[in-house]
Amino acid sequence: MSLSEKKICFIGAGNMANAIIGGLVQKGVQAGNIIACAPAQAHLEQISAAWGVHTSTHNVSAAQGADIIVLSVKPQVLQLVCHELAEHLSHQPLIISIAAGIELQTLQNWLGNQQAIVRCMPNTPAQVLKGASGLIANAQVSEQQKALSTELFSGIGLVEWLSAESQMHTVTALSGSGPAYIFLMIEAMESAAIEQGIDAQTARKLAAQTVLGAAQMVLDTGVAPDQLKRNVMSPGGTTERAIQVFEEKQFKQLVAQAMQAAADRSLELAALLSAEKA
Repeated sequence: MSLSEKKICFIGAGNMANAIIGGLVQKGVQAGNIIACAPAQAHLEQISAAWGVHTSTHNVSAAQGADIIVLSVKPQVLQLVCHELAEHLSHQPLIISIAAGIELQTLQNWLGNQQAIVRCMPNTPAQVLKGASGLIANAQVSEQQKALSTELFSGIGLVEWLSAESQMHTVTALSGSGPAYIFLMIEAMESAAIEQGIDAQTARKLAAQTVLGAAQMVLDTGVAPDQLKRNVMSPGGTTERAIQVFEEKQFKQLVAQAMQAAADRSLELAALLSAEKA
């Protein structure tokens, strides 16, 4: 059975859930098969108006009729939501959590060890259907359910399955936090261009399009980024001079340090959440 035939329930209807719902609808999933749950009726009305999906303020009744339940609430309230749902999952739906820092074993403890659970780390470019999602599943998740999870998140971008849950911390540092690194680069390029006399609007468009085009070349050509970089560099040319400055300032080492700091913080937050919810 394909995703289009499944009933999908979103518990929590924030920005990421809205992005996923929008991606599903735009990819052809019937809006009538999707229900979004949140406590604020006004917010639900906005989502319904945008995508035509069903809405509810009652988590349990919505979840009972779902084949797939996407837990998209904040990590701090996830335990309460799971305890609310736990006694109403006898139909054994596929459960997908996008809450950062809450590990599979913790989710199993809250929902029941027999439940099929997938953890996903999406990122904010999902809002423009260019997301990057890392996924990991517990032992109860079947190959068909993995395929459904892939199909679901493919609606908002790239999907990659991880081989170990510990890799989620690296995914958090890489693609979860990564958009902010790129925004910082665009901001820096834009500011430098303005200082050199380009108007702000033109500088922003050229910087953003340059990043977009370079990323697309990496994905489409299959050529390593290092080689693509060298293809732009002519001996004694402008690009070579700029790259020399980056290398002198140890740009790669700086990026590595920043990503390690993000991964370390992800570990800290996971430990903190586990301690709070023990």
